[in-house]
Amino acid sequence: MKIIRFWPPFLGAGVSVEDSSADLRFIKVRMKLSWHNTNYVGTHFGGSLFSMTDPWYMLMLIENLGRDYVVWDKHGEIRFRKPGKGVVTAEFRIDEALLESLRVEVAEHGKAERTLPVNVLNAQGEVVAEVKKTVWVSAKK
Repeated sequence: MKIIRFWPPFLGAGVSVEDSSADLRFIKVRMKLSWHNTNYVGTHFGGSLFSMTDPWYMLMLIENLGRDYVVWDKHGEIRFRKPGKGVVTAEFRIDEALLESLRVEVAEHGKAERTLPVNVLNAQGEVVAEVKKTVWVSAKK
């Protein structure tokens, strides 16, 4: 996960992985407010807030489902709840129940979709943005 900090969208926005589990079923990312990611009114640029949440569920599912599956981000949406100031964080979690339900649905229907939520929080634990990521999973041919 350390190499991802050099991915250009994250490097430019100042997004970093703060914590992750060895099995990649948990990832916590953070972003400090800086001139790289500030909007016109001095708060976090909305595109940077969305960017910090973008790849994680897809990557986590790819790593946990294994090589027999194809995983794609299909849809994302963000709802801004309050201005983001200072450091913001987001925590991503997947569990065995989600993985098993995806495996079963792919086996029965050839594909599966899930919409997974994540909140972006400020240092006080208040929700800055609500994000929903829809992932699509199928069996590799």
